[in-house]
Amino acid sequence: MTRKLALLGSAVCLVLSTGVADADDLPVRKAGLWELKMVRAGSPVPEMTMQHCTDEAVDKEMNNNVSPIAKQICSKQEIKKTSTGYVSDSECSVAGMSTTSHAEIVGDFNSAYTVKTSSHAQGGQAGAAGRDTTMTLDAKWLGACKADQKPGDIVMPGGFKMNVRDVDKLKALLPK
Repeated sequence: MTRKLALLGSAVCLVLSTGVADADDLPVRKAGLWELKMVRAGSPVPEMTMQHCTDEAVDKEMNNNVSPIAKQICSKQEIKKTSTGYVSDSECSVAGMSTTSHAEIVGDFNSAYTVKTSSHAQGGQAGAAGRDTTMTLDAKWLGACKADQKPGDIVMPGGFKMNVRDVDKLKALLPK
């Protein structure tokens, strides 16, 4: 059960980390199957590789649908284009835990991109001491989606499958 919760938490993190910008801020990824390798220092699941089937509509929907969630839990969301890609800064709070994050995003969104995030979390369960974490998300385009996949499907380790279009279900799972 703990592993499933950790996977779900990683899925929420993935969806929020890719959806904090307005739809026009980040380029739309090339349609097809993307491999997403997430490495998080200080996490119960330090490394995870997922596959995400996407298309232009799903990428735009992810940003548009997740933005309301991010607006509810984040007091600051900024994304700026740089000479090498994008930089994002956010301050969010969920269930008494405040998180400040800085992300650098580079790549062409057609064959590969990388998101490097550093964050500081404070509070939460019994006022836990501050925790610093880093996460690197390396994404690479694999080709067409598999026959049993539809745009929005994310396949987690162990075969756990969810669709980002079910973001309202994810929202209901966030701690209050």
